[in-house]
Amino acid sequence: MLNKTLVPQSVAREIQSMIQNGSLKLGEKIPSQREFSQKFGISRASLREALLTLETLGLLKTEAGRGTFVSGGPSSASNHMAPWRYSDSYSVFDVFQTRIMLEGQIASLSAGRLTAIQLDQMERLTRQMEECWAKQDLLANVEADLEFHAIVASACSNVMLRALYQNVREQLTETQRQPIPITDPSRMNASIAEHRRIIVALRANDPAVARLEMETHIRNTARCAGLDP
Repeated sequence: MLNKTLVPQSVAREIQSMIQNGSLKLGEKIPSQREFSQKFGISRASLREALLTLETLGLLKTEAGRGTFVSGGPSSASNHMAPWRYSDSYSVFDVFQTRIMLEGQIASLSAGRLTAIQLDQMERLTRQMEECWAKQDLLANVEADLEFHAIVASACSNVMLRALYQNVREQLTETQRQPIPITDPSRMNASIAEHRRIIVALRANDPAVARLEMETHIRNTARCAGLDP
């Protein structure tokens, strides 16, 4: 049985496939949550999580009083970022600012601690990001990005920082999805190149460069979202 984290991911992937194969067409209103949850055999809470993920990626758009519609994805010039999900608690600016400080320090403390297997996996994930972006598999692109950053965090020598990363991971990872609808190919290519520079610094066991490359990467992602933390 799929756990409560994998269920929304699995359903989001199915809905993305329906959009890609034309079962759900651009501009079409998707079925009601009741109908969709029955179709997939999941709870409405899991369905809502899947729909929110797809909306953040720009594949769906909710219009007040009308429903949820298939959007254009990042290739559509009219697309814009979805509303920030955590606005009741933190601004997206604050989360990006926290990411720069937290993940920069984590990268510094992870240098020299990642195994060859982990570093090779980060290389594979970076290639996966590149390949999935090329075929507009946005879910797989972002999932590879999330796993890349999680591997770095898992090697941090400071147990408290690792725990802090896990405690705020939902908010941190949302900033990795949030800019996708307005990300053009040149920015994605740059992001992938930044990942590779992070790997080089970590392989070289260079804490200062690892920190700098991670901070630069997150700051550039924030700028893509129209922010300058």
